[in-house]
Amino acid sequence: MDFDNIIDRIKEKKKRLDRARPLPKAVLKNLKDYFSVEWTYNSNAIEGNTLTLRETQLVLREGITIKGISLREHFEAKNHERAIEYLEDLVTRKNKGILEKEIFSVHELVLSGIEEDYAGRYRDGQVRITGANFVPPNSLKVSDLMEELFNWVNNNPENLDIIALVARFHHRFVWIHPFFDGNGRTSRLAMNLILMQQGFPPAVILKHDRKKYYEALNQANNGEYNKLILLIAQTIERSLDMYLEAIETKPKAEYISLSKLAKKFPFSQEYLSLLARTGKIDAYKQGRNWVSNEIAIERYLKTIFN
Repeated sequence: MDFDNIIDRIKEKKKRLDRARPLPKAVLKNLKDYFSVEWTYNSNAIEGNTLTLRETQLVLREGITIKGISLREHFEAKNHERAIEYLEDLVTRKNKGILEKEIFSVHELVLSGIEEDYAGRYRDGQVRITGANFVPPNSLKVSDLMEELFNWVNNNPENLDIIALVARFHHRFVWIHPFFDGNGRTSRLAMNLILMQQGFPPAVILKHDRKKYYEALNQANNGEYNKLILLIAQTIERSLDMYLEAIETKPKAEYISLSKLAKKFPFSQEYLSLLARTGKIDAYKQGRNWVSNEIAIERYLKTIFN
């Protein structure tokens, strides 16, 4: 799969974001607040939490208890936001790199008040994952495998670009499955710690992409990383777009629905959706639907007619 288009777009957008630093405090606070709620909602929903996005916001911002929702699900929301705050603190006060003790702290926050006996330490027994095409390694190997993973991601011996690096790190973390519970949330938080240390906004994998996400992880188990790298690249680009939209007084282009764009260009909505899903045009998801802009379509037209 050719990732050049989306990688080039991400590099260009990251440069635009870096040029705008330091971001205005009010804008940065608003963005962090938005992403904290959205990230918490989606990451928990992927794992089966039934709180809606609006309910997650009420729990986190208003302290409201939602009727019919379990106490555990309320804890999951509050815990995840505390873990995000911990990551933000790490980013501001330490050099780049990821340490075992930091992941223990993240995991302890994720499971606080839920599974205290397992929080902040590796599993000491075998686990199986429903729907996965592999069995995680024996618990006796977990500590050594995680040490290897931290050394690998911190040293990047293959000189991978940041997107491929975090994608493969995330997959390996999930494959090792170092904890009895909370592996998905912790691995996505750890992946984002690496991104945030490099100046990227958090990459939020959406609940709507849950099936695609698990399929990509299963393919990675067989050494095929393309779908996972593409999915994570798309989440990174989406976050960059949202940051740039908030800070640029004159956005380069207005993002609109693919159905509206299809009326302006010689492509069907279905074909534009295919281009978006494969990363060939600048596009991101709003809810379940893709949005893009006229500049992106015009740029794609030039590539096929030149």
